[in-house]
Amino acid sequence: MGCEQCKFFMSEKYKTYPGGLFFVTLTVVGWIDVFTRSEYADIVVENLLYCTKHKGLRIYAWCIMPSHLHMVCRTEDEKLLSDVLRDFKSFTAKKIIQAIEHSPSESRREWLLHLFKYHAKGNRPETTCQFWQHHNHPIDLFSAKWIDEKINYIHQNPVKARIVDAPQHYVYSSAYPFSKISPDV
Repeated sequence: MGCEQCKFFMSEKYKTYPGGLFFVTLTVVGWIDVFTRSEYADIVVENLLYCTKHKGLRIYAWCIMPSHLHMVCRTEDEKLLSDVLRDFKSFTAKKIIQAIEHSPSESRREWLLHLFKYHAKGNRPETTCQFWQHHNHPIDLFSAKWIDEKINYIHQNPVKARIVDAPQHYVYSSAYPFSKISPDV
């Protein structure tokens, strides 16, 4: 592959397009284990629900791990998934940081806020904290085999991490039978 072809491939590799189905991972800066606290994971769930009802997000599989969120998802109409994820990340970052700042039981408050401020250095001047990493690395799922592989990966993630013994036991996953977020089928 020539240099020009390589540049084109890299610029197109992590792009979304209307109607596409993607595997995405949203990661907390520094891989910080924030979602070990249910109140922060619940903020993510509430906002995923909001995005499905009001922003055209369609979720086929999802799982919140301690430091990241995996999803197989798409958007309706001509909306770009990257736009919906940008808004989702911005809103949840603010809500979670506020929750950390105001939680009387958060023993890691100073440490977490210090790390979020550290990761914001070099960003725009008005940015004081950064919660999510900038990239989502959407992977285009263009075959049934890839879709099945990624959904299985998502559901097995908490099992491989030894958080639960079976995918259906993990509350913050579409494998959980009583999940608040019903996967689109």
